[in-house]
Amino acid sequence: MYYDEARVFVSAGDGGDGNVAFRREKYVPFGGPFGGDGGRGGDVILYVDGHLNTLYRFSRRRHFRAPRGEHGRGKKQHGASGEPLRVRVPPGTVVYDGDTGDLLGDLIEPGQELIVARAGRGGRGNARFKSSTNQAPRIAEHGEPGQERWLRLELRLLADVGVVGAPNAGKSTFLAAVTAARPKIAAYPFTTLEPNLGAVVLDDDTEFILADIPGLIQGASEGKGLGHEFLRHIERTRVLIHLLDGLAADPLADFAAINGELDAFGHGLAEKPQLVVLNKVDMPQVRAGWPQVRDALEASGHTAMIVSAMTGEGTRQVLYRVAQMLAELPDVAPAKEIPVIRLGVDEEAFTIKQETDGWRVRGARVERMAAMTVWNLHEAVLRFQRSLERTGVAAALEEAGVRPGDTVLIGEQELLWEE
Repeated sequence: MYYDEARVFVSAGDGGDGNVAFRREKYVPFGGPFGGDGGRGGDVILYVDGHLNTLYRFSRRRHFRAPRGEHGRGKKQHGASGEPLRVRVPPGTVVYDGDTGDLLGDLIEPGQELIVARAGRGGRGNARFKSSTNQAPRIAEHGEPGQERWLRLELRLLADVGVVGAPNAGKSTFLAAVTAARPKIAAYPFTTLEPNLGAVVLDDDTEFILADIPGLIQGASEGKGLGHEFLRHIERTRVLIHLLDGLAADPLADFAAINGELDAFGHGLAEKPQLVVLNKVDMPQVRAGWPQVRDALEASGHTAMIVSAMTGEGTRQVLYRVAQMLAELPDVAPAKEIPVIRLGVDEEAFTIKQETDGWRVRGARVERMAAMTVWNLHEAVLRFQRSLERTGVAAALEEAGVRPGDTVLIGEQELLWEE
């Protein structure tokens, strides 16, 4: 099993709680507020490790949780921030939000990083709430909850050249003949059930990565067989070697069928430069039929060559032709640092809905305020009430029909509405 897909849950660290404390020293009878802030939690960061080539480790561990920040203490001592949790992924990992399907990032170069869960900030201690009208505040905040989300990871091979063709066309034998790769080879369909990579080194200045993509069948673009799992690995390749089985009943029909699947799948696969190669020319009947196949391919505008992956005949000529095709393509722009993806969330927006157990208020800012309020501190509760009035939530609840004694649900808090 190749392990090229994974679903994982990531949870950033919560911020530490702020502290309520007052300065108590000899000869300082009215020392004032002295509580420190809580520390920020740890982010969850995916980073590219060039030594990995599958998502296998995520089959054994699916949950990743970063540490929270430390709580604030007296004497204005701020809590330490939580260390970020760094999770290794192989080059070529595409990251999606597991619930919405939004693309979060495309990790290609070793060392690239992507923050996939933002940590919560630390709650403020009472020293931060001192003002000219409140010299001794008894108020602090809980730390902000860290972001949690499901991710879908998808691995797409990073190769310059992909070898495609029908099952048993000889792709694995070709890869073994031209690289140091040792794929599993046998004389029955679908021997290869996972992509294989190999490095081609022609001379000091000419080298590229070659990928043997498992055999495609008609209907692969619709997900038949393992179609989608294999087709996406071709997306990053720059040139395709379309290997034809010279012993097939109709190599040209196979050629048309595979190209039809590439076109149906989309993503630009059908537009990639192709070098068509007829394999198994060591067999007399294949060599005899080669002129007819060549003429038909060239008439349709395709460059065609012959090889014997078994004996090695023609392989070097094919590789040099592929190297020439790569050299003629525009240079690939170097991967840039991936920005933090911020989806379009309106912090001020909120909704109110009457449910069986009360009035449910949803919104990024109002839910964060509720989570950070210390409900056993009277000043903190009053501050939250003022925030509801300032943001318009209180007026919206009254307009919706809330009455004294009704339950109002905000985040995980269950509150009783009063005049």
